[in-house]
Amino acid sequence: MTEKTHDNESWKERGVMLRVFVYVFATHAFAGFVWLLFYVGQNAQK
Repeated sequence: MTEKTHDNESWKERGVMLRVFVYVFATHAFAGFVWLLFYVGQNAQK
């Protein structure tokens, strides 16, 4: 394996890990926001 190919694969792997982290974070943030909406709606003055 040449050095350039290794660097390219390393860069792609880093990009995939970053993308997974962002997707997981965004999913949890969205789920937390939905949970907050339900919580506020349940405890609202009626």
